[in-house]
Amino acid sequence: MLKMRTRAVCTLALFGTMLLQNSLLQNTSAARADVKLPNVLGSNMVLQRDRPVPIWGTAAADEEVTVSLGSHTEKTKAAADGKWQVKLPAMPANAEPQTLTVSGKNKLELKDILIGDVWVCSGQSNMQWAVAQANDGDKEIAAADHPQIRLFLVPLVQQAQPAPDVNAHWAACSPTTVRNFSAVGYFFGRKLHEEVKVPIGLISNAWGGRRIEPFTPPDAVKEIKELNDAPQGELGIIYNGMVAPLVPFAIRGVVWYQGESNNGEHLVYYQRMKALISGWRKIFDQPELPFYWVQIAPLANFYPNENLPHIWEAQTAALNIPHTGMAVITDIGNLGDIHPRNKQEAGRRLALWALAKDYGKTDLVYSGPLYKSSKVEGNKIRVQFAHAGDGLKSRDDKPLTEFEIAGPDGKFVAAKATIDGHDVIVEAESVTKPDRVRFGWRREANPNLTNAAGLPAGPFSSHDWRGGTGE
Repeated sequence: MLKMRTRAVCTLALFGTMLLQNSLLQNTSAARADVKLPNVLGSNMVLQRDRPVPIWGTAAADEEVTVSLGSHTEKTKAAADGKWQVKLPAMPANAEPQTLTVSGKNKLELKDILIGDVWVCSGQSNMQWAVAQANDGDKEIAAADHPQIRLFLVPLVQQAQPAPDVNAHWAACSPTTVRNFSAVGYFFGRKLHEEVKVPIGLISNAWGGRRIEPFTPPDAVKEIKELNDAPQGELGIIYNGMVAPLVPFAIRGVVWYQGESNNGEHLVYYQRMKALISGWRKIFDQPELPFYWVQIAPLANFYPNENLPHIWEAQTAALNIPHTGMAVITDIGNLGDIHPRNKQEAGRRLALWALAKDYGKTDLVYSGPLYKSSKVEGNKIRVQFAHAGDGLKSRDDKPLTEFEIAGPDGKFVAAKATIDGHDVIVEAESVTKPDRVRFGWRREANPNLTNAAGLPAGPFSSHDWRGGTGE
C-alpha cells in the first residue's frame, strides 16, 4: 500500500513538474517574442537608393532592436504594442549583394540585398497581364535572365481594414520567376535597367476587372470635394489588402494601367485619379511621387457611345497633376481585344516618361503629340501640339486620319488635315465658319499622326477640353 502511495505521490510530483516546465517554456516563448519583419522586407530585395530607407517590424514591448546594413547601424526599442521602425540613411546605388541583419532576442539575416530603384506596378488586367501572355511570351521568358532586376508579386487580397502583411517574397528575375509577373511592369523595368544601369525592384499589385476606387485610400477621397456625391463602391479594399502592407517601404515611383472598368464616368474619373495619386503620395510620404499611366487602347463594340473618348479626356486631364505622365497606345491596340498583346511597347513608353522626368535624360522625346491649343484662321483651324519633337508626320505616309471639324452648331464632319511644321491645319469644304476640332474621337480610332520619334498623338476634342500636356 505504501509503495502504491509513494508511486502516486511521485507520479503527481512528476506530472506537476512537467506542467511547470511546460508553463515555463510557454512563458519563455511568449516573453521571447522574436523580432519579425513584413515580407516586403526580405532576402533578394532592392532597397531604394538616395533616400532614407525605413525598416520596420514587431518585437516584444520595449525590446531593443538593432538593424545593420554595411557600415550603417540603427537601434530602437519596440513600442508597447510591439511595433518598431528605424530609418537607414540614404545610400547610393550598389549592385554588390549585401546582408541586412535585424537583431533583438533573435537575429534575422536578409541576404543578397541590392540598392537601386523600386517601382510599384498597379492597375487592372492590362497591368496584371503576365509576360507569358504578351507578344513573343516564350522568347521573352527565355531571355529574362536579369539578376539585378528583382520581382515582388503581391497575391490578390481584399480587406475591410489595412492588412499587416502580404504572402509574397522577392525573387531575382529569371525565366522561372518572370513568367507570371506583370508584362508592362517587367518591360518598363527592363528598359530602365538597360538605360540607367542600376538594380531595379518591381512590385506588382494589379487586379483585373477592378475599378479605381478599391485601390484608393479611403481618407484620400474625402479631400476631393468633387467626389463628395459620387458613389464609392468598394472603396479601399484592394488598397487595404495589397498596398497598405507595403507601407512605408521606400519607392521611386508608380506605373499604372487602369480605366476600362470606370468607363462612362468622364471627368469624375479624373477626380478619382487625383484621389488615388494624392492618397498614395501621402501614405508613402512622398509628395512628389512620380506617377505614370497608360492611356487605355481603342476597342470596338465594348464601350457605349463616347464613353471611351471621355475616359481618354479624363486620363489626359490628370496630366495637370504635377509629376505625372501618360503613354498613348492608340497605334498598338487591338480593336477586337481589350488586352493588347504588345506590352513591350507600352512598358517602353512608360519608361520614356521616367527616363526624361526622373533620370535626367534630355536627349529623348518621351511623349507623342498632345493637344495644346487651336485657333481659327479663316475657314481653317490651326492645331498646336506639345511634344511635337522634331516635327510631325504620318505614321504610314498617307494623309492624316481621324480629324473632324465643326461650326458653332457642333456638328462634326470629316476633315482634311495637313502638317505645317509643328502644327496641323484642319479644314472641310462644308464648314465655312469653323469653331472646334477633334481628333481620334471614337472608340475604334487608329489615327496615324505621330511625331518624328514615332510616338502617336493623343485623342482630343478642342471644345471645353480639360486635358493637360505633362510638360
